[in-house]
Amino acid sequence: MCGVIDSQSVKADATVALTSRGFDAGKKINGRKRHLLSDTLGLLLAVLVTPASTTDRDAARILLPTAKGRFGRLARVWADGGYTGHLVDWSAAQFAVVLDIVRRSDDIRRFQVLPRRWVVERSFAWCLRSRRLVRDYERRTDTSEAVVLWSMTMLMSRRLAVRDQRRPVPAAGAAA
Repeated sequence: MCGVIDSQSVKADATVALTSRGFDAGKKINGRKRHLLSDTLGLLLAVLVTPASTTDRDAARILLPTAKGRFGRLARVWADGGYTGHLVDWSAAQFAVVLDIVRRSDDIRRFQVLPRRWVVERSFAWCLRSRRLVRDYERRTDTSEAVVLWSMTMLMSRRLAVRDQRRPVPAAGAAA
């Protein structure tokens, strides 16, 4: 099983306590960070919400063991440059998970879709279709994680309902 990991910084509402928010200097956002691990279809495997000041590597040290415990067949994870360093060796040694870093080419100046990484970016876009996830309004991080799970559950259940409507219904008396 393969996955894709990335993070997204979102602004925090005034109801969010100062102890559970931080400042993401790279994106200049005061709020929280959502760390998502999705499968290769973009469906959610694990989520972690931290203050925005938390680095991607630190959050991955929490998220990867949780995901490996739930999904024992997880063998490869694609990530961006924020996950480089000792994390690559640590994930291979501790959990037998290969962490592949997908890098952007230095000679390209315009937008380029990067292989595998676009999947988790699409998952973030799906989450942002839920009005409640555009900004973080929750007082606790576990509640914020539950809202992300709820949003992805709604997305998956809608897809299943559409799929069932397209499936042909066997005629009466026909062998199944």
